Amino acid sequence: MKKSPKFSPEVRERAVRMVLEHRAEHPSQWAAIESFADKIGCVPQTLHAWVKQHEVDSGQRDGVS
Repeated sequence: MKKSPKFSPEVRERAVRMVLEHRAEHPSQWAAIESFADKIGCVPQTLHAWVKQHEVDSGQRDGVS
C-alpha cells in the first residue's frame, strides 16, 4: 500500500489561502476545494479538513483549535 505524501505547513497554508481567496470564483466552497486539491496533488477531503481547521483556529467555526 502506498503511503500518502506529507505536505509542509507552508503548502497547507498556501492551499487554504488559495481556497479562501478564490471562493467567489466557484459555485461553492467544495468546488473551490476540488479545483485546488487537484493542483497541489491531494484529495479534496484532505484540503477540506485543512480549511475547516483554519476556520476553527481563526474563530469562524466552532471546534477545538
